[in-house]
Amino acid sequence: MASKTRFCCQECGHCTPRWLGRCPECGAWNTLVEEAVAGTKQRPGRVAAPTPLPITQISLDEEERFSTGIGELDRVLGGGVVPASLILLGGDPGIGKSTLLLQVATGVAGAGRVVLYITGEESLQQVRMRATRLGVESSLLYLLAETDIDAVENSIRSLNPALVIVDSIQTMHKVDFGSAPGSVGQVRECATQLMRLAKEMGVAIFLVGHVTKEGILAGPRILEHMVDVVLYFEGERHQSFRILRGVKNRFGSTNEIGVFEMKDAGLVEVANPSSLFIMQHSAGPVAGAVVVPTLEGTRPLLVEVQALVSPTGFGTPRRMTAGVDYNRVILIMAVLEKRVGLHLGSYDAYVNAVGGVRLVEPAVDLGIAVALASSFRDLPVNCRLAVVGEVGLTGELRPVTGIEKRVQEAAQLGFTRCLLPRANAGQVDRSRLGTLEIWTARTLSEALEIALENEG
Repeated sequence: MASKTRFCCQECGHCTPRWLGRCPECGAWNTLVEEAVAGTKQRPGRVAAPTPLPITQISLDEEERFSTGIGELDRVLGGGVVPASLILLGGDPGIGKSTLLLQVATGVAGAGRVVLYITGEESLQQVRMRATRLGVESSLLYLLAETDIDAVENSIRSLNPALVIVDSIQTMHKVDFGSAPGSVGQVRECATQLMRLAKEMGVAIFLVGHVTKEGILAGPRILEHMVDVVLYFEGERHQSFRILRGVKNRFGSTNEIGVFEMKDAGLVEVANPSSLFIMQHSAGPVAGAVVVPTLEGTRPLLVEVQALVSPTGFGTPRRMTAGVDYNRVILIMAVLEKRVGLHLGSYDAYVNAVGGVRLVEPAVDLGIAVALASSFRDLPVNCRLAVVGEVGLTGELRPVTGIEKRVQEAAQLGFTRCLLPRANAGQVDRSRLGTLEIWTARTLSEALEIALENEG
């Protein structure tokens, strides 16, 4: 009897009985792949029902989080690794995912806990070579080269480690499932088996996930819903630093970031990340460059936003962005043209966040607007001035959250002036700012007049 097959979308996991050029669920083209349908097992006629318990009778696990030995990673995780948690780490190829997790394994094993590192893409000798380069030496760190998920489960049960690292989930496969490793069904089944194992044994499991060319995790979106924590490892190939961003965390705050620098000996934590994102202009202030205090989770960062506005050589002006939201820049340019009177319709505009960092919060609106106006008018902004605020469609400046942290970070790095919305003025304790002066504005026009007329 021929085995049944179905076609599953590699992007969203939707399955159809026949092949289609476009997925009817998510609209992606050429993503349906043929998979064998796993045989169903006969279920007993009657299954013993589990007994519900009152929440007051459920005892809490006294074991607290344990540290990974890397402070920046502990910050993103919310204070350390929670036992029985399933953590997914994604990132571009070669960004440093395996290096980071090998350093995590070293830190956990160095604290006296057993760690099992499972590699499905490299041989044991290749992992050992990287470990030697990183200076990894611990008898509590075990290596296993295996892709059969059932064999992996048997190894975990026999060793009973505190931490398991699976590199990567796309290489794992279940023999009796029938489809190829990395397919939607295999990824879902293997992740489900590991999740059940983590909850049952109380072991923390790190999963390495591949990403697509669009920068999202490969495989069905259900994978992100199944795990407890989702981390993205970001960075530019031409930059030495890396950013670890938490986008989901059931045990802590989301959108936290950790900053690392890639060196010969591995990833090194960056103690003062703001210094990475501020360019040093030896010739003094330049037009189109503004420093913005942004907030990533609970961490304040000073990031330089640069803009270049020049007359277009074509009929339609170009707008390009890097590190900031394109649609947000278009909106701010419309406000500048309508409410301030800057005629940008025949000018090309380019906006960039220095260092490859991504700025997504609306608090950077004022920085983008000041940078665009500075470049358009060819007037420099004081290099010791930091600006922050959200710009409304009517041209007003709206207050932002966490203003105290933002201003204090600017004061600590030697900035002498800070421009912010007038509604935030009463939330700043000026006695703790030293020589930093607070300037406020109610509208975008007032803010531009202050920033560009006081560039000295």
